[in-house]
Amino acid sequence: MATTLPVTRAVPSRRPLHTRVSPLLWIPALVVAACIVLPVVYLAIRTAGAGEEMWALILGGRTRHLVVNTLVLAAAVTATTTALALPAAWLTIRTDLPGSRVWSVLTALPLVVPSYVGGFVVATALGPAGMLQQLLERLIDVQRLPDIYGFPGAWLTLSLFTYPYVLLSVRAGLRGLAPAIEDASRSLGYSSWMTFRRVTLPLLRPWIGAGALLVALYTLSDFGAVSMMQFESFTTAIYVQYQASFNRNYAAALALVLVAITALLLMLEARQGRARYHRISAATAKRPRRVALGAWRWPALIFCAALVALGVLLPAGVISYWLIIGMQHGEPLVVTLRPMINSIYAAALGAAVTVAAAVPVAVVAARAGGPAGNLVGRLAYAGYALPGIVVALSLVFFGARYAPALYQTLGLLVFAYMILYLPQAVGTVRSAVQQVSPSQEEAARTLGRSAANVLWTVTLPQIRPGILAGAALVFLTTMKELPATLLLSPTGFQTLATRIWSAATEGFFARAAAPALLLLVISSLSIALVLSQERRPAELEETRL
Repeated sequence: MATTLPVTRAVPSRRPLHTRVSPLLWIPALVVAACIVLPVVYLAIRTAGAGEEMWALILGGRTRHLVVNTLVLAAAVTATTTALALPAAWLTIRTDLPGSRVWSVLTALPLVVPSYVGGFVVATALGPAGMLQQLLERLIDVQRLPDIYGFPGAWLTLSLFTYPYVLLSVRAGLRGLAPAIEDASRSLGYSSWMTFRRVTLPLLRPWIGAGALLVALYTLSDFGAVSMMQFESFTTAIYVQYQASFNRNYAAALALVLVAITALLLMLEARQGRARYHRISAATAKRPRRVALGAWRWPALIFCAALVALGVLLPAGVISYWLIIGMQHGEPLVVTLRPMINSIYAAALGAAVTVAAAVPVAVVAARAGGPAGNLVGRLAYAGYALPGIVVALSLVFFGARYAPALYQTLGLLVFAYMILYLPQAVGTVRSAVQQVSPSQEEAARTLGRSAANVLWTVTLPQIRPGILAGAALVFLTTMKELPATLLLSPTGFQTLATRIWSAATEGFFARAAAPALLLLVISSLSIALVLSQERRPAELEETRL
C-alpha cells in the first residue's frame, strides 16, 4: 500500500480589524503616497512629450539589447544566489555541521559589502593583471588571466554579495517550520534527503521566492557592480546618457522602461505568491532533529569555508592590502573623516524623515479598510520598483525645471532617500502597529481623548520598537546608497560611497581602501541587527523548551 507524505495546506488568515483613522493621519499619508508616485509620473510626462522620435528610440535595438542584458544578469544572479543560499541555510540550521552557529554568522556577513566595493575587490583581485594573476605569475608563470570584465564580473560580484538575502529568508523559513511534519515523513520510511526534497523544500517556496525577489530587484537596480565591471545594463546606460547628452529625454525614457520591468516582476511575484503556508493545528514546541552529515561533513565544511573566503576574507584582505599600500605611499587617511561625517549626517536625516513619513502611512495601511487604505498601503511599497538612479534622475529633472532652489541641495537628496527606503520603514512600523490591539485606541476615544492624544499617548509608545528598528535599517541602508547620492548631492558634498566610487573608477585603489574599510565597519552594524532579530525567536523557543 502506497504511503502519502505529510503536507501542509494554505489557509486564509483572519482579516485585520479595521478602525476609524483620524484625518490627522490620512492627510500626511496621502501626501507621502503622492510623493512616491511623483518620480514615475514626471518621467512618463517627460517621455510622452518628447515626440514620436523618442518612442522609436525606446523600441529600438539598443533598448532591446539593454533589456536582454539586464534580464539575463538578473536571472543568472538569482539562480546562483539560490543555489548557494539554500544548502548553506540547511547546513547551518538543520544539520550537525561543526561550528554551525559561527558559520551562520560568517555566511551572512557578505551582505555588508556594497556592490561597488565588491566590484572594486573583484576587479583588483581577479581581473587581468590583478593580485591573483601576479601571484600565479610568480608561482607557475601565468602571464594573464581571462578577462573578468563585463557579464562574468558583474555576475560573480552580485552573486557573492547578495546571496545572504536568500540565505536569511530561507533560514527564517526553516526556523518556522513545524518539525513534526518532517518527523512524520521519516516515520514513513523516507530518508533525510527524500524528506528534504519532497516535504521541506516545497514548504520553503514562499521564503525562497521572497529572497529571490529581493536579489532580482537588487540586480535590476544595481549601479555600482555593473559600472565597476563595465557591463552595459539599464542603470549604466541611464547614467551615461544623462552625463553625456544635452538631450536627456532618452535617459528619462530608459528610466521609465526600467520601472516598467521592475513593476512587472513585482506583479508576477504577487500572482505566484498568494498562497501562504500555515500550521492548521497547534503543535508542541519542539526542537528540530539535526541531520547527521556523516561522510558529508568535510564537503559541507569546505562549501561553507569557500563562501566565507570569497564573500568575507577576500574583500577584507584586498581592502587591507590597498590600505597598507596607500599608507606606505603617504595616502592621507584624515581626508576620509569629512566623507564619513557627511555620510552619517545624510543617513541620519534620511532615517528621521523616512520614519516620520512612514508612521502615518503604516497606521493607515494597518487600521483603515476600503480601497483608499489598501491603495496607500500598496503605494508605500512602490519604492521597491524604483531603482535609485530612476528616482535621482526624475528629481534632477523636476528640481532643475520646477524647483531650482532645491536643485543639488541636501533636502532633495534626503527626499530621494525617503522615496527609496520608505518600504523598509513602513514594513517594521506596520508590523508594530498590527500588534497593538485596536480596542485600546477605541477605549481611549470613548474616554474623551482626541485622535491626536490617542496617537501620542497610546499608539506611539507601543510601536516605538518598530520605529527604532525602521530608523536603524534605513540609516544603515542609506549609508551605502550610491546612484542617488552621485546625482543629487550638493556640490562638494562627498560621502564614503561617492569617494569609493570616484577613486576606484579612476584606478586609485589605495585611495578607495580607507573609506571602503570604514563603510564595511559601519555597515556591519546592520547585519548585527538582522542576526540579533533572527536569533531572538530561536532563543525564546529554547526558553519555552
